[in-house]
Amino acid sequence: MSERPKPDSSQMDAEQVRATARRVLRVEAEAIRRLSDELPEDFAPAIETILACKGRVILGGIGKSGHIARKIAATLASTGTPAQFVHPAEASHGDLGMVTREDICILISNSGETTELGDLISHTRRFGIPLVGISGRMDSSLMRAADLRLLLPDAPEACAIGMAPTTSTTLTLALGDALAVALMEARGFLREDFRVFHPGGKLGARLAQAHQLMHSGAALPIVAADLPMAETLIVMSEKGFGMACVVDAEGKLAGVISDGDLRRNITGLFDKTALDVATRRPKTIAKSMLVAEAVALMEASKITALVVIDAAQKPIGLLRLHDCLRSGAI
Repeated sequence: MSERPKPDSSQMDAEQVRATARRVLRVEAEAIRRLSDELPEDFAPAIETILACKGRVILGGIGKSGHIARKIAATLASTGTPAQFVHPAEASHGDLGMVTREDICILISNSGETTELGDLISHTRRFGIPLVGISGRMDSSLMRAADLRLLLPDAPEACAIGMAPTTSTTLTLALGDALAVALMEARGFLREDFRVFHPGGKLGARLAQAHQLMHSGAALPIVAADLPMAETLIVMSEKGFGMACVVDAEGKLAGVISDGDLRRNITGLFDKTALDVATRRPKTIAKSMLVAEAVALMEASKITALVVIDAAQKPIGLLRLHDCLRSGAI
């Protein structure tokens, strides 16, 4: 068989390439708009079923649909909905045991006729496991078997030959994101919860809370309001932070002494007490404040440290810009 002549890439100028890219993006964007306008009627019931599920959401698909199923499973798992991808072919050789009566199964097939899904479908029917089908054909085998049907709009694939999974996979991915976000909001999933599933890397650092990076306990430089400055300087030197938290008789924060305060009060410094030198009403934060927010406050206030206080206005920690930088939060 003679080889088919390949197009001369040198004849494809930059504008042609950009035109192709724009065409693909327009086709897929229009398909997503249609999906938004024609949201499947079973979308809300699917959310209710998942929320009521005592087990996990099992995702399955073959080929490109399998890749999308893996991504949806990962997104769900990281946003508060326990989920797992099960490969349909492996399911037929023992992994069906991963799918229990407590679970819900979401199977993806654009045609709805993917042979490899057969055993998973049969398993859900045998054991009464809720089945959600995602497909582009309502009259397909998958959708006829499903309890809930998420139908994708009839939109053309974006490739030149109209066959490569492009628009269909984009639609499925977008629908999976819609499911995940709707579940997040229904569960009241917050940024603090998000960090539990994303402890590593820069994202985890930015979502860290002040209490996770602050210096506390014996390391905290705390001095009484009436402590002479000669003794206050000894405490500041021993703790090594270049500052001190000044507290009143009840242990509440009355002020903060920084290097700048020392310079401004250098005249007659040793004749003064800690409160005489301290800056009153300093910037403070709660231990639950996100590190990223604390950094923004430090930058806006042109300071390099914040005192962390509790509900009784007592200092419980010290968060420094240096520590935030070292953690990767900024």
